[in-house]
Amino acid sequence: MYLEDRTVRLQLWDTAGQERFRSLIPAYIRDSAVAVCVYDITDRQSFASTKHWVDEVRSERGDDVVVVLVGNKADLGAERAVSVEEGEAKAQELRALFIETSAKSGLNVKALFRKVVQALVDLEGDAGGEPEAAPADQGTTISAEQLGAGGAAPAAGGSSCCS
Repeated sequence: MYLEDRTVRLQLWDTAGQERFRSLIPAYIRDSAVAVCVYDITDRQSFASTKHWVDEVRSERGDDVVVVLVGNKADLGAERAVSVEEGEAKAQELRALFIETSAKSGLNVKALFRKVVQALVDLEGDAGGEPEAAPADQGTTISAEQLGAGGAAPAAGGSSCCS
């Protein structure tokens, strides 16, 4: 992925919160700079379990990791069980970035990855390599206004997640 004057390579590991991968998760977390914790906006239990997963990440990595809380299935707004405000509040509580996406329609998927890459660059900090510290209690929400054209609907024929 390109950001300003850099090319950033991301390696993604998706365990989907499945129990069969539970024993492997600490190894993935240990070597990760970012954790993306996704919940289903139509499922309150899914939302409730995010604290467990973020706590697990923090127990392995402390505060030396970017955490992004993602409410997925934004295309199912009529079936919403978790409000945007609840997601934002939980992200603040967990000291995480926040965004809602739709993997199905591609809404905000590119914006999510741009935000992840920008957070990684910000962690690098100044030329001395020291990370720039953000206030511990401050989360960040990505709003539709901040997205511009990058968060637009997918190209005809499918999702824009991988284009």
